Amino acid sequence: MPGPDDAHDKAAHADGAPPPGARDSDALVVLKNVDKHFGALHVLQNIDLTIGRGEVVVVIGPSGSGKSTLCRAINRLETIDNGEIVIDGKPLPAEGRELATLRADVGMVFQSFNLFAHKTVLENVTLGQIRVRKKDKKTAEQRARALLDRVGVASQADKYPAQLSGGQQQRVAIARALAMDPKVMLFDEPTSALDPEMINEVLEVMQQLARDGMTMVVVTHEMGFARSAANRVVFMSDGRIVEETTPDQFFSNPRSDRAKDFLSKILHH
Repeated sequence: MPGPDDAHDKAAHADGAPPPGARDSDALVVLKNVDKHFGALHVLQNIDLTIGRGEVVVVIGPSGSGKSTLCRAINRLETIDNGEIVIDGKPLPAEGRELATLRADVGMVFQSFNLFAHKTVLENVTLGQIRVRKKDKKTAEQRARALLDRVGVASQADKYPAQLSGGQQQRVAIARALAMDPKVMLFDEPTSALDPEMINEVLEVMQQLARDGMTMVVVTHEMGFARSAANRVVFMSDGRIVEETTPDQFFSNPRSDRAKDFLSKILHH
């Protein structure tokens, strides 16, 4: 009887070719046989995933399927029990200075913004540049202002996070991650804490990043973004990758019963 892995393999290689972005020479992020437990709960089960340079991979699935854990494992905010994660040819370091350097190469945007409340917007975006990238203050500020302009909040530079809307704070958080010149950007449900009218302003910034060629891994419930910006959709359920295919294929012709069930619940309206 075929198991979930067979469904995954069929979905990933339906046309006999590997999924887009999975060519080894272009591989920027590679997960091999990754396992993770939280106590008795097996939250990541034998995850194999390759993300190519310039690729936008959207990870979707029901709550508790392991999506956020997968995202957080890529920059070692979550440790893994088994397997290997390689970023730009280098295995993920365990700790120390090498890990700090790697984290600068892997931008992360969280659900809850995580800005420093006691620092201005400008200071939030310059801090990592000065401390980790060793830029002088003037260079860091020029870069920060250019990025705040790019995400549409240049006029908020001297305010504190509490004076901004949630959508503005999240755009500042994106600018802060971009300021480190990351090789890849991870987004862990970046719009789920926002009021509905603010979601689009954040998604528009992410759409533009995708068009500009940023390598992105996005955990989201925003199916419109998945359809329009993703090169590949990865569907997870119960700690496994069940399907991995193009957005068109996934939304119009999901192969697994779990994906069909998930889509019927979220797309019925």
